[in-house]
Amino acid sequence: MYYAHSTDDPGKHDWQTLQEHLQNVADIASTFAGDFNAGELAYAGGLLHDIGKYSPEFQRRLEGAAIRVDHSTAGAREARALYPRHLSRVLEYIITGHHGGLLDYGTSESGLEERLGNKFLPDYSAYRDEIAPPDLTGFRPRFQPVRNRLGFSIAFFTRMLYSCLVDADSLDTEAFTDPNASSIRGRYESLELLSRKFDDYMAGFLSSADDTPINRRRREIYEQCREMAALPPQMFTLTVPTGGGKTLSSMAFALEHLKQHGLKRIFYVIPYTSIIEQNAAKFRDVFGGRNVLEHHSNFDPKTLPSDDFDSLDHLLKLSAENWDMPIVVTTNVQFFESLFANKRSRCRKIHNLAGSVIILDEAQMLPTDYLKPCLQALSELVQNYGSTVVICTATQPKIGDLLDESLRPTEIMRSPANLYEAFRRVNVNDLGSLSDEELSARLQEHKQVLCIVNTRKHAQHLHDALAEHGTCYHLSARMCPVHRRKHLQEIKDLLKEGADCRVVSTQLIEAGVDIDFPVVYRAAAGIDSIAQAAGRCNREGKAERGEVCVFRSTEHYGQATSWQRLTAEIGRMVLDGHDDPLSLPAVEDYFQKLYSYKGDGGLDRKEILPLFEKNCGSLAFPFEDVGWKFSIIDQGTKDIVIPYDDNARSLLDELRTSETPWRYARRLQGYTIAIYPNEFKDLERANGIDLFGDRFYVLNDINKYSEETGLINRKDNGGEGSLLII
Repeated sequence: MYYAHSTDDPGKHDWQTLQEHLQNVADIASTFAGDFNAGELAYAGGLLHDIGKYSPEFQRRLEGAAIRVDHSTAGAREARALYPRHLSRVLEYIITGHHGGLLDYGTSESGLEERLGNKFLPDYSAYRDEIAPPDLTGFRPRFQPVRNRLGFSIAFFTRMLYSCLVDADSLDTEAFTDPNASSIRGRYESLELLSRKFDDYMAGFLSSADDTPINRRRREIYEQCREMAALPPQMFTLTVPTGGGKTLSSMAFALEHLKQHGLKRIFYVIPYTSIIEQNAAKFRDVFGGRNVLEHHSNFDPKTLPSDDFDSLDHLLKLSAENWDMPIVVTTNVQFFESLFANKRSRCRKIHNLAGSVIILDEAQMLPTDYLKPCLQALSELVQNYGSTVVICTATQPKIGDLLDESLRPTEIMRSPANLYEAFRRVNVNDLGSLSDEELSARLQEHKQVLCIVNTRKHAQHLHDALAEHGTCYHLSARMCPVHRRKHLQEIKDLLKEGADCRVVSTQLIEAGVDIDFPVVYRAAAGIDSIAQAAGRCNREGKAERGEVCVFRSTEHYGQATSWQRLTAEIGRMVLDGHDDPLSLPAVEDYFQKLYSYKGDGGLDRKEILPLFEKNCGSLAFPFEDVGWKFSIIDQGTKDIVIPYDDNARSLLDELRTSETPWRYARRLQGYTIAIYPNEFKDLERANGIDLFGDRFYVLNDINKYSEETGLINRKDNGGEGSLLII
């Protein structure tokens, strides 16, 4: 008898047999891959993935022998012997990588080829007595390459099959080793019930809305979304101005589209965690917390109201592993990095994207340096995996020319230009160049005003100048999120009361923060950033037009980075060339100029796409290399925890004695800021930080943290990356 998994029973009465495990994994993987017509190949991968466990050496390991046994290579070797290369190579990748991750093809000295060609393996031939690999003679992968990128399509197909295999392996292993967890999975309400809940919610929401011109427009947007959901799965754009209700209307489209075309789940992909938190909270109100997964690094399930918290917390953590919940709300980073990752944990969930509706909110924030690979992956999902993609924003990026002609998106709204005029709430004025003295004088003239600048140092200088003449708030990433939220609530209260309120902020306030000023100043930037700033102006339509004033700082610390300088220069061209720089033609002009300037190489800065085509003929793909290269957020900073309030200090006290310190990562996220490496070294040299639990660096002197501006910069030598060491 051969076993896959053991228990504490020395008699092996309750051990899982290897034959049972292989059959279970094959069946589950085949079901998953059936969504893209690859069930037979996934079945073969499931049967073969663990046949290395048929070796006597591995069985002794299960019995307690302290030996290492490679059980992941045997199945790949058998696949190479059994099947033609175009099928065996796919199985080789997914089987060898089902624990450690997809390998680069490599050479005889490294990677997949080295694993299969040179490595000694224990005798696993006993598998032939229990396992009969399927005949794949008649199987043909059914995918059509997008934009003639055959290599990318084959690699994407391999990655999707890999996802099916590792999720199936994880689920069957979990069912044996942790049946309680396994029993919790899948306890979601049906899409039919969720659709009825949404219809009931919207019926009450729409009937209670005042009969105003704006609300009538919002109803039209909602009804057009439902109407267009009848179109078959494809690529769509949804161009709706700020305030048009696109969150609920896009959800209406998604639910109706699922119902009419038999799709499975909804993914809402958003660039900012602040917007994710707002949208996920709204969706939980509508659908219930057990049907909505909020998946990002800042999310703490303990903040959710629930009568059965432990069960809900467990359910959400399980669903975060494989995205099997009906509605998943996640970040651009999590979504796209998973599509290009090679690690088991990151890839496990992506097969559930097949046959789903994927809504990209604030789509102008798609990462420009990776735009072409991102669009290629989205195109694959639409063309070959039955998904629908909705590119949703008020400032629609011009991506049609970057897509295959057959995948050019269909606009859901009948007249986006008319909608823009109906919701237009601001005028944009170009003030030219201003010194801080001139800018401060202008800001002091306004009772309520927001000024958004491009650098934290500029924000601090302006704040200090304005604070000499009255209350002024500062917002930047040098303040921990809990601190920023506290200031934002105070700002909202002052605005509501009509009291004096002047705020200087970095771009972070543009990240979906629901705040409303009559006047907004914006340092020169791209049109997309100016549009985001305009979304904080006259948001509620209290005036016929709010005022957005664009300026160029003459101060050296007010100059933008190289990327910001490029977008600001293109933004200036659009400002000069259009009466209304936020109009749809102006936005299209901006993105056309931006993408033209970047060129093909700039839209695929790490040359991801050519890597898949280079050795396509030999099916030699660099999965591991691409996994390292595709990183939307460059990891150039260090996190430190700020003991900002009693709650933070209480959590840190618990952390000191905890045996599971990693469990505090999300709970401390609201008190964490990212600093540059040289700042971190300054703090270390000054003994300004303590290490908690081997992973949390904590500021140990709250005097180094200002209630007004957050972590304090050294003012004398003025370095952005230098701290004021007290």
